[in-house]
Amino acid sequence: MPEPLVRASPSPSEQLAESYRSTRKLTEALVEPLSDADATIQSMEDASPAKWHLAHTTWFWETFLLRDYSDGYRLFDDDWPFLFNSYYEAEGERIARFSRGMLSRPSLEQIIGWRAHVDAAMEALLGRDDLADLIALGVAHEQQHQELLLTDIKHALIQNPLGPAMWDELPGPSQAQPDGWHEHPGGVALIGHDGKGFAFDNEGPRHRVLLEPFTLSHRLVTNREWQQFIDDGGYREARLWLSDGWAWVRENGVAAPLYWDEGRHFTHQGWQDRDPDAPVTHISYYEADAFATWAGARLPTEFEWEAVARGQHAEEAPAHDPSGGNQLDRAGPVTPMGGGGLFGDCWQFTRSAYLPYPRFQPADGAVGEYNGKFMSGQFVLKGASCATARGHSRASYRNFFYPHQRWQFTGLRLAKDL
Repeated sequence: MPEPLVRASPSPSEQLAESYRSTRKLTEALVEPLSDADATIQSMEDASPAKWHLAHTTWFWETFLLRDYSDGYRLFDDDWPFLFNSYYEAEGERIARFSRGMLSRPSLEQIIGWRAHVDAAMEALLGRDDLADLIALGVAHEQQHQELLLTDIKHALIQNPLGPAMWDELPGPSQAQPDGWHEHPGGVALIGHDGKGFAFDNEGPRHRVLLEPFTLSHRLVTNREWQQFIDDGGYREARLWLSDGWAWVRENGVAAPLYWDEGRHFTHQGWQDRDPDAPVTHISYYEADAFATWAGARLPTEFEWEAVARGQHAEEAPAHDPSGGNQLDRAGPVTPMGGGGLFGDCWQFTRSAYLPYPRFQPADGAVGEYNGKFMSGQFVLKGASCATARGHSRASYRNFFYPHQRWQFTGLRLAKDL
């Protein structure tokens, strides 16, 4: 009898190459419902046009891989690095961030053509072991921009009084999650990336942190609970708010999460009835902190959240699988649905300032500007959102935003002292 055919497992370089190809394809699939006009508009300085995300991620590959490591490679267009560099000072001058929406040219079609050109040239570099770390960084970078693309276009579409939908497919109702708490006895926890697999530089070095006993909620705060906060005057009670938060509420007339309106909320499927059992999203740090105070609880620290996610310290803190949860795995609607894990649905605010870990050193070269230069005035969020690419999350991941920002899928999970 013939020997059975045994398929060899793909090598690490083959896996990385496939990750590159699938990530690039998903980015383009996400913009298929958009017109050139949709992809060009910019709704605020924090957000970027969808077309710019397509181009910037391509600029990253051309600049940090092809230009420096592909013999004989010539830039697709000598003027485009000025248009699509984001914040890398080492890479020279660039267009002002708030002007990205003025780029009617190059067209969406031209940007797609540039992506195909870069993808073809990258094939010669994908198998090089000496570039594996840089390629892995590029894949993670593009996955981040997939999430930004989705949240930025959502913010752009709501500016249209017609409330246009990006996709027609509607999700089913969320399932109410039972109450419960992960009890943690405290003690010394190991925090930060353990060196296995890819991580951003801000996730390390691994170090020890002393935790006091605490509990972390099994579930995220829901739309139903947030409506109760509103009905109880939560946005009118100064005693619940940090001073900066109360000033922000009054100055901006904030009375509900972003995208809320009279029992509805705006989604990638246009205006929809609000699901009371779904996790609340699109809130600021100020709102999360005020709600926690109203609820007789607090926000967790990033170290408490990570200790529970890792299952450190016994049965009271079971480990959570970062690959689980409701996360982006195809081009289609992204909607928080709720679940029992720590990952997916929405990024969860912590009360931890975004600061360097002990012995932190940014990466060498221009890519060292990726995280370290932003360690001022922001707060750490943990977990992942429904718009986070599946496989992108891990317990040590540190997302970060300024306390007033809320156009991302941001929510909260309560903590208490024991």
